[in-house]
Amino acid sequence: MFNIEEELKKLPDKPGVYIMKDKNDEIIYVGKAISLKKRVRQYFQSGKNNPPKVNAMVKNISEFEYIIVDNEIEALILEANLIKKHKPKYNILLRDDKQYPYIKVTVNEKYPRVMKTRHISKDGAKYFGPYPSVYAVNDAIEIIRNLYPLRTCNRNLDKDIGKTRPCLNFYIGRCLGPCQGNVDEKKYMDMVNEVLLFLNGKEDKLVDIIENKMKEAAKGLDFEGAAKYRDQINSLNLLHEKQKIVSTTNVVDQDVIGMARGIEEVCIQIFFIRDGKIVGREHFILEDTFEEDRKEILSSFIKQFYIGAAYVPKEIIIEEDIVDIEIISKWLSEKKGAKVNILIPKRGDKVDLMEMVRKNALDMLNQYGDRFLKKARENQKALEELQNIIGISSELNRIEAFDISNISGVESVGSMVVFEKGEPKKSDYRRFRIRTITGSDDYGSMEEILLRRFTRGIEERKLMTENKIEVKGFSIFPDLIMMDGGKGQVNVAIRVLKDLNINIPVCGLVKDDFHKTRGIIYNNKEIRLEEDSLGFRLIYKIQEEAHRFAISYHRSLRTKKMFKSELDDIKGIGEKRKVELLKHFESIDKIKKASLEELVEVKGMNRAVAEELYNHFNKKKEEKR
Repeated sequence: MFNIEEELKKLPDKPGVYIMKDKNDEIIYVGKAISLKKRVRQYFQSGKNNPPKVNAMVKNISEFEYIIVDNEIEALILEANLIKKHKPKYNILLRDDKQYPYIKVTVNEKYPRVMKTRHISKDGAKYFGPYPSVYAVNDAIEIIRNLYPLRTCNRNLDKDIGKTRPCLNFYIGRCLGPCQGNVDEKKYMDMVNEVLLFLNGKEDKLVDIIENKMKEAAKGLDFEGAAKYRDQINSLNLLHEKQKIVSTTNVVDQDVIGMARGIEEVCIQIFFIRDGKIVGREHFILEDTFEEDRKEILSSFIKQFYIGAAYVPKEIIIEEDIVDIEIISKWLSEKKGAKVNILIPKRGDKVDLMEMVRKNALDMLNQYGDRFLKKARENQKALEELQNIIGISSELNRIEAFDISNISGVESVGSMVVFEKGEPKKSDYRRFRIRTITGSDDYGSMEEILLRRFTRGIEERKLMTENKIEVKGFSIFPDLIMMDGGKGQVNVAIRVLKDLNINIPVCGLVKDDFHKTRGIIYNNKEIRLEEDSLGFRLIYKIQEEAHRFAISYHRSLRTKKMFKSELDDIKGIGEKRKVELLKHFESIDKIKKASLEELVEVKGMNRAVAEELYNHFNKKKEEKR
C-alpha cells in the first residue's frame, strides 16, 4: 500500500513535476516545482490557508508520483504535456483544445507539395499556422494551386519517375508533371520559394516578383502569360484586402490574448496578427468552478495553447502579469529559436488593441458562456441520475461503451467509445478487428475485444508502475462499462472482468421490439427510464455513438480491404457471389476445402462458376505439392 507520510520523506530537493492520483489510480492534478520536496509537502500540511480547490483535491489524493528534470523550463514543458494528455480534474483545462489546421510545404522531399495537415512531425518540412479557420487554410491553398502548378500526388519521385502516366492535373495544366522526369528542378523550386514568401506573409514582395514577370512577358509579346500574371496579382490583392490592418508601423507578428470572466466560466479570446494584419481569431471557454486567480488562468492557457503550436509569434500581448512569466518567455524563445516578448501594455496602440480583444472575449462569453455552462450542468445531472439509478457509490465520470458490428456474420468488428463528463472523448475511441472468432458470434467477439482492452490496460499500468513512464492507450479504466446488449452481453463482460480481477460495474441496454432502447439492465434487473429524462438521453446518445462508430469502421474496412481476397481474381465471382460464399461458409479457408457439390449449393452460384472456383483452389494445392 502507498504510505503518503513515508513517501513524503523520500521526496528530492530537485526541480520536477508531481502527479497526484485518486483511489482509482486516475490522475487528478499535475504540477511543477523548483523543489519537489518543499512543494509536494505543502499540500499535506495545515489546510486552513489553502484555497478551496486545494482542500478539495487533497481529500481525494491516494498517492503521488514525481519526475525529476534538470531545470524549470523542462518542468514547465513536461507539466503542460501531461495536462494536455490527461486533462486532470483539478487543473485549469483548455477544454475546447482544437487540433488547428496548418499548411505544410514538404521541402524535405524532391519536388515539394503544399498541403493541409493537423499533425506536426519533425520531418524537415515547413509548417505554417496554426490557422484558426479551416476555411482560411482552404482559401490559401486554393490560391496557391491557382498560382502555381505544383504536384499534389504522394508518389515517391526517387523511385517512381517515368514509371506511370501523369494524372489529370498534368493534362489540365494544374501540375508540371515531375513524375515524368522532364521538369526543371530549379524552375520548380523557384515556384516553391515564392509560395514560401506568400506563407511567410511577404505578399508585397511576391507581388513585386510577379509584376516583374508580367512586364517581362508583355515586353516579349507573351500577352497570354502576362494576363496570367495579372490574374495572380489580383488574387493576392483580394486575399490581402480580406485581412484587417491594425498597424502599418509595427509589423512584428503578434498574438493578443484577452479574458472575460463569468460566474462559473471564463472566455479567453486570442487574435492572430501577422505582418500588421489580423488574420484570424479564436475563443476558448474554460470552467472556473474554483474561482481561480486570473494570473493562474492566463498562465495555464498560454502553456497549454503553445505547447502544441508549430509557430510562436515574436510578441504575445496580455492584459496583466502572469505566473511564471519569465520562465514561459524563456521557454517560448527556445521553442521559436528567437527572442519572444510577453508584453503587458500600459499606454499607446497596444492598450487599444488589448481592449478590443477583451471586449470580444466579453461578447463571446455573453454569446456562448451560458450555453456551455447549461450543457455542462445537464451532463452532470444526467451522470448523477444514472449513478443513483444504478446505485454506484463512487463518482461517475468515465463511461466506456462496446458494440459489435457484422453483416450477415461476415467479418465482425468491435468498437469502444468513451464519454467523459457526459461528452464523447474521441481521442480515446478504439477499434478492433475480430481475430479469434469466425462467423456471427457476438458473445465470442465481445469477449475477445474486452479481454484485449483490459489485458492491454493491465500491461500498461504495470509498465507505468515499474518504469515510472506514462503509457498512452488503455491504462485509464472506466467508472462504468456499457454493453450494447442485454443480460448475455453483460454476463460476458462480468466474466472477463472477474477473470482479470478487475472490479468495474457493468450495465446493458434493453431494447424493445423495434430495436429501440427502453432502459438498462444492471445486476440482472431491468431499470426503465423516462424517455424525456436526462439519464435516458445520455445512454441513448452513448448507444448511438457506439453503434455509429462500429458501423463506420465496418464500412471503411469493407470499402478498402474487407472483401479483398483471393476470390477477387476468379472469373465469375463478383461482389454478390463473394458475399453469399462468405455468408454460407463463413471463411475463405472453408471455401477452399469445399467440394464442388457444396459450392453449387450456394445461393447465386451455378456449376460453371463453381467449377472455376473449385479448380482455382485445387490447382494451387497441386502446385504446392
